[in-house]
Amino acid sequence: MHGPRWSRWVGRFLARVVWDTHVTGAERVPRTGAVVFAANHVTLLDGPLLAGTSPRGLHILVKAEMFRGPLGAVLRAAGQIPVDRTMARAALQSAVGVLRRGGAVGIFPEGTRGRGTAEQLRAGAAWLAVNGEARVVPVAILGTRRTGESARGLPTLRRDLVVEFGHPVDVRTEGLSRRAAVDHAALVIRDAMSELLASAQARTGVRLPEDDPRATV
Repeated sequence: MHGPRWSRWVGRFLARVVWDTHVTGAERVPRTGAVVFAANHVTLLDGPLLAGTSPRGLHILVKAEMFRGPLGAVLRAAGQIPVDRTMARAALQSAVGVLRRGGAVGIFPEGTRGRGTAEQLRAGAAWLAVNGEARVVPVAILGTRRTGESARGLPTLRRDLVVEFGHPVDVRTEGLSRRAAVDHAALVIRDAMSELLASAQARTGVRLPEDDPRATV
């Protein structure tokens, strides 16, 4: 657990010093027990920002391509989990191991950087919640990319950013098959993320980008 501990300090430096991040709802996060943090995803900064603002150390699922060269060594030392998006089973099993030890895992259920609206989610977060017997905390990240900016880039220095943690939701349903439980959990997570994003944008005035960069990224 030392990796997530020191990586939080790196994330905090980025969130508080390099950018001006406003955090809401950290008190809603369970301090113990298995938790999946499900956040929307618009740019490269979202992972470090989630790690730096979370009140708990996180093992975040990160695409395997990021684990090349010096950055890969840093990510491994930070306890992050590489995901091969063509065969994600090994990464999910590693994350479930963290949850079964009472730890916390961060995931971007959209699977790739886009508009960050959480309208279309992959099943990874739901699978983790069901198989890891974990509660899910939806997370809204705003301001890391504006309309017209690159999903590969970073926001301008000291820009106002927003991270809001929602209320934890319990997605487990007794009596359902494992597959039906995952399908149910996916809908619950999608709705919780969408509602949180809508309320966070209305409260702060910080909007998600209007363009979708996935056609060019």
